[in-house]
Amino acid sequence: MPNLTTATKRKAVKKSITGAKANGRTNADARAQHSKLEKFFVDELKDIYWAEQKLVKTLPKLQKAATSDDLKTAFGSHLEETKTHVQRLEKAFKLLGQKAVAKKCDAMAGITEEGSSVIEDTDKGSSTRDVALVLAGQKAEHYEIATYGGLIQIAQTLGHQDVAGLLEETLEEEKEADKKLTEIAENGINFEASEESE
Repeated sequence: MPNLTTATKRKAVKKSITGAKANGRTNADARAQHSKLEKFFVDELKDIYWAEQKLVKTLPKLQKAATSDDLKTAFGSHLEETKTHVQRLEKAFKLLGQKAVAKKCDAMAGITEEGSSVIEDTDKGSSTRDVALVLAGQKAEHYEIATYGGLIQIAQTLGHQDVAGLLEETLEEEKEADKKLTEIAENGINFEASEESE
């Protein structure tokens, strides 16, 4: 899907509201639709807020289970970033005049549960475990990248540029964390794991 500029998106929203008038719907109807999107946006912020808090508890377990020093460092660094992500979301809620409330994110609950199971299913001190941990970490990152990308677009549509800016900062850090995990995998642990026998 092609990227649309913010100006183009605003025109589309304006056109939608104009179309609503032409179809006999009132400004109140258009505002009601807008408020439904606002409610959805806040609900999704609550969802990712829960996810980030869950990762603050999960990343130390992944760090402890890792064998590679590079992987331990990567998980430790991302833990500190994730604490910042939680704080940014709290700031976003405040900017929206909302209380920061977490709503269970079923997707992240499943991803973190799977991360725990790969620790149990692999041998301590093995590169195979590190490969499994990288994969678990990247599943979480990709979920977050998709979520933040979508939330940024909604924030811009709703005119919450300040909130979009906060979410963009986090999105870039999630992308960097994912890139770092790929580099760790490519720079040794995947090959080392391929040499391990059962």
